Formats: sequence, structure tokens, C-alpha cells
Amino acid sequence: MAIHKNRVKPITASLMLGLLLSACQSPTTDKINSANERVQPASTSYPTVRAEDLVETLHGIKVADPYRHLELDTPETEAWVAAERQYGKQFLDAIPNKQAVVSRITALWNYEKISAPFTRGNFTFFYRNDGLQAQSVLYVKNHQGQQRVLLDPNQFSANGTAALSGVSVSNDGNTLAYGVSQAGSDWQQWHFMDVNSGQKLVDTLQWIKFSAAVWDHDNQGVFYARYDAPEGGNVMADVNFNQKVYFHKLGTSQTADVLIYQRPQNKDWGYGIEVSDDGNYLLLSISQGTDSRNRFFYKPLNTTSEMVELLPDLEAEYSFIGNDKTIFYFKTDLDAPNGKVIAIDTRHPQKANWQTIIPESADPIKNVSIINDHLVVSSLHDVLGNMAIYSMNGVKRQDIEMPGQGTVVGPFGRAADDYFYYSYNSYIQPETIYKFDFKTAESSLYEQPKVAFDPQNYVSEQVFYQSKDGTRIPMLISYKKGLSKNGNNPTLLYAYGGFAISMTPRFSAANIAWMDLGGIYAVPNLRGGAEYGENWHQAGMFDKKQNVFDDYFAAAEYLISQGYTNKTKLGAYGRSNGGLLMGAAVTQRPDLFAAVLPAVGVLDMLRFQKFTIGWAWTSEYGSADNAEQFPALLAYSPYHNVKAQVYPAVMVMTADHDDRVVPAHSFKFAAMLQAKQQGSAPIIMRIEHNAGHGAGKPTAMKIDEAADIFDFLWQAFGLKLPTKID
Repeated sequence: MAIHKNRVKPITASLMLGLLLSACQSPTTDKINSANERVQPASTSYPTVRAEDLVETLHGIKVADPYRHLELDTPETEAWVAAERQYGKQFLDAIPNKQAVVSRITALWNYEKISAPFTRGNFTFFYRNDGLQAQSVLYVKNHQGQQRVLLDPNQFSANGTAALSGVSVSNDGNTLAYGVSQAGSDWQQWHFMDVNSGQKLVDTLQWIKFSAAVWDHDNQGVFYARYDAPEGGNVMADVNFNQKVYFHKLGTSQTADVLIYQRPQNKDWGYGIEVSDDGNYLLLSISQGTDSRNRFFYKPLNTTSEMVELLPDLEAEYSFIGNDKTIFYFKTDLDAPNGKVIAIDTRHPQKANWQTIIPESADPIKNVSIINDHLVVSSLHDVLGNMAIYSMNGVKRQDIEMPGQGTVVGPFGRAADDYFYYSYNSYIQPETIYKFDFKTAESSLYEQPKVAFDPQNYVSEQVFYQSKDGTRIPMLISYKKGLSKNGNNPTLLYAYGGFAISMTPRFSAANIAWMDLGGIYAVPNLRGGAEYGENWHQAGMFDKKQNVFDDYFAAAEYLISQGYTNKTKLGAYGRSNGGLLMGAAVTQRPDLFAAVLPAVGVLDMLRFQKFTIGWAWTSEYGSADNAEQFPALLAYSPYHNVKAQVYPAVMVMTADHDDRVVPAHSFKFAAMLQAKQQGSAPIIMRIEHNAGHGAGKPTAMKIDEAADIFDFLWQAFGLKLPTKID
């Protein structure tokens, strides 16, 4: 699930190895003789849960909510959750040969991963994971090439569930600010370290969510955004409003931090913070919820000037790229759904004076950076990544040749650099780092991982199919070479479809294990994402959300019609907003899938806005509090559309520290499904302990989760796992 947009460019290479958007896979081999031999639930009855006779009238419609009490952290809820966790664990543990899956995923996962580096002062910083470390380690290298561990998150906690959630290095390279998240929570504590000595400083910043720590030009301290400490007594579920911008000076207490900006009359405003490269301006990208549009304010530093509301209207996306003194450059979708680059002279900010530097094209712009007095632009062409270099006046200088059809991430560099780094990966090729040198105008290989498989033995093909309303939808289908389209291949269909998030190719070692077993991994690019710009996004928002579901169902039907698979071998999986998609798959098309896995999903569309940051999603979904938007939400809300009928196998997945999409969504949905199931397929829960929405999850936990997904799907498909997978 997206949070509010923080448009600050990542100071690190932002390669913290795995947001779990693609930790989705499954296996393949011997068919069981009879479907009756599939593993059945550990008992014929599910854990007992009380159903209340709770009916409320919303906008004249009576709505039942029998499991609302599961929203409350009570002894009754805790007992039921413990019983559900044990019930699901018993089911998964009873599946034969699970260790073969774990062993194969582990072998494929066990390779060195190194991020693109970034430089501050005389130091270069990068992340490294030796293969199976729970968390990636931050290294520092001096100008003589000597490197050492600067910060090892694996030392934060014994079980690896405390994660490094962000870093920011001062411009002189001497001080590191770093965020720590506990058990997957969105809440962060920020700490500080002397880079030269490796000694931790006394400074600590608390109650931070969705904010970077951004250094001032003089390396004296950081700007950051925080919330007040929750007052409702439930840190994991209480709603979050009224973010405020502060400045923290090194060596002082947080209580002495200077309040820079707040907007109490606009409690839903969130702040993306940046300081211009020249150090002259504090920049605020101001969002409302997950709306892709934003306002943009700035404050001249080292003066007594007030905040300047340069772009005060919520009318378009304005993503700050950089500045040349008073000329500010932005990527915007104002009158350009695919994006364009404009220049605004802050001395003459009227729209009539704006200049278009790079006009809109057929390929949506993904990212723009100013490096070496050039504009480096990454874009998407039918979901696949491209990168090109332009002069500052918009003249295209060259295209950068990509190594294949996949995703390009970056560039990683600063305005004064004469080089930059970027990464490339695909569903069958692991992330590889390249360096582009402006002096030679060429790219060179910087870091290529050594993996325990040959990418040449796999295929990732792009196809296009028609959705229900005739819209052309792309889909990438990946599998091992030699696969026969006999209509009987185990297939995992993963998707998201929302919040302008583009599902570009993303490598996962677990997906390779799925393909090694003979499985197909398919990812359609549904409306609601940004693969074709803002128009594509808006076609899957609000009362158009059904388009997203229809696009997904059409993908499943395409895979069946083209001989890739059939209904008894087709699994559905999605996380967060994709978990909502899975809820729609279960309730709207239970006939189409053998198994459905909603993970950390938004499943109660009438009450999501009442918890943590859920209110922010009303700019994507609408709100049941709005009489006009209520009918569309009720029409597809998974929890409210469960009825007594035959359902496929379902594994509802959540985590006890998810304070993004609170676990109550999954609790209520699972309880309702178990009560209404008329068939014999199992409805189980997989509830992770000391985990959150997904970020920061340790490696062993990721591997175990992937193996359980494989195993559950295998049982639903009526297949038997082998004793060994090569």
C-alpha cells in the first residue's frame, strides 16, 4: 500500500534489497493421483469466533459488520488470532517436502548483492549483503579505496527484525543520520553517527513516519517531518494527522528542535523535504494523502524570508528536479498526463512565463535528474525501461542502450558529478549496476552478481490482451525454456493496479525457483498504475476501480485461452492494494482460480480510513463517509461481499506489526470467509510475528514466506512437491 508521496530523491541508492512487491512465487512436479489426496485443514472446524448482530445504516443502506470486534486488541481477539496462527501453521507444516522448496530458494538467494554507490565529501557509501544476511550492511570507502563496515543493521536485534529504514549523509561526508524501524513498523527512530570514528552520537529523533532526514548545506543538522506522539493508546492503529516540519541541530535534544512549518488547518498535509544542491533553499513538496498531485513551497535559507507558496494549488504533480539559482526545474503532468519538464523563474512565477524544456511524448517519464549540466531522463515504453540524456535546454543528446528488456533504476548521481550510476534487472536477470561517464558518453559494467543459475535458460515474454471493455493491457510472462503450452502448467498471476505504481520487471530469486519447478510467473500491468501515465492511473481510481479487477480477470482468461494453464492450476497473489485485488478475485470470480492469496490487503473498504494512515488513501479509493462515493465502495468491498458459496483455497496473509494496513482487515475477511465457505477447499491464515507491511523483513522470513506460498499453491493445484529441486 502506498503512503503519501514523498518526492525527496533518495539520498542513498535506495537499494535496500526487497520491498516484497515480487516476493511472489510457487513450485511444480508430480501430480497427485486424486484431488482427495490434497492436504486438508487440520480439523473440520475453524477456530471459533463470535459473530455480532451489528448492523448500521450508512447513507440509507443497512450494512452488517459481524466481526468488527476483531478491530480491537482484546484478550478475545488475541486468543482467536493465536488459534488462527496455529491452525494455519499446522496446515502448512503438514505439506510434504517443504524443505526442498526452502533449500532451492535459499540456494538461489545466496549471492552477493551490492548497491549503486553514492559519494559525500571524501567518502563513498554502498550497501552489501553477502547473500543470506538478514539485513543489508552499509559500507564506507575512503578516497584511498579502503572500505569498512559503517553500520550493520543485523546488530540491531537478535532476530533481524529491526531494519535500517533510511540513511542520510551530511554533505561533507562526516556524519551519518540513519532511521531504524522495529518489526516492520512504519514508525522510525533516527540516530546519528560520526563517520570517521564510527561512534554513535547522542542525538535521537522519534515519532517519525514517511520522512527523510535532510541535511542543511552547512552540515549543522537535519530537516525532518514528524507527528505528535499518538494519544489514543494504540500506537499501531491510531490515525496519523498533522505532520510538522522541524530542524534538529546536532548535539541538542529533540525537545529543542525548531518548528519550521506546520498547517494545523490542513491536518492531512504531508511533507516531502529537500534542500537544493546549492544550499540556498528549503523545499517542501506538499501532498494530500496518496494523491499524485502536490503543492510546492520553498523557503530561502540564511535569510529571514518566510515560506513562499510557489505552487499553491493542488492541480498537478510537480516533482522538483533541481535549480540554477532562481530557475527551478520540475517534472509535471500539468496538461501532460505522460509528463514533461518545465522551468519556472521564481522571480516571475506566473504560468505565462513558464518554459517547457522537454515536451510530453508517448512514453511516460518516470524520473529526471540534473547531472553534469544535463537532464538524465528515464521513461517507460510499454512498461520497459529506457534512459536518455538531454541538454539543459531540452535538446536530446543520446539514448543509453539498455542491456535487455527490463527495468532501469536511477540515475544515481549529483549535479556536480561527471558520471552517474544506474541499475538494470528483469524477471529473469538479477540487478546489475552500470556506470555512465559523460567524458566518454558510454556506459560500463560496474557490478554484476554471480548467481546459481543461467538467465539464458529462462524466457520473459511480453504479450498484450484485451480487457472486458476492449482496453489493451500488457503482461509479462516468465518461465523456463522448453515449457509446453499444454494448458496444464502451474501458474502464479501477480498484480497490483493502483496508486500510480508501475509494475515494471523486478528480479526475485524465489521466482526463479518457481520456474525451476516448471511454473509460470505472470504479471499484467493493470489500470490504476502509471505504466501509461496519469490517464492510466485515473482509469483505475474511485468508481473506476472495477476496471482494475476486470483487467486482472481478463489476464487470467488470456492465460487459459492461450494454453498456458487452466483454472485448476491458476493461483492469484497480491499485496496491500494488490491484496484488495485478491479480495475482489475471491468474491467476484471464485470460479476462476484454484487458490487466492490476499497479503496485507485492504479488505474493508468502508472503514479503512479510520486507522493509521488509511485516511490518505481516500484520494485513490474515495471514502464511505461520502454519500456519493459510498455505493461504489460497498459494491466491491471484499469483506462486505462474502456470501455463502464455494470458494477456492485461500490463504489470508498479514503481520502483527502492520501499521500501514492494520491486520484487522485480514482478520475480519478471513473470519467471514471461513463462516461462509460451502466447499472443501481450506481457508487459512498466515500471520507473521514481529513483521509489518513488508519493508525491512529479514531474509530468512522472506524465504520462509515464499516457500509457504509455493507449498499452499501446490496443494491447491493437486500437485506433490519433489524431494529435491534442481
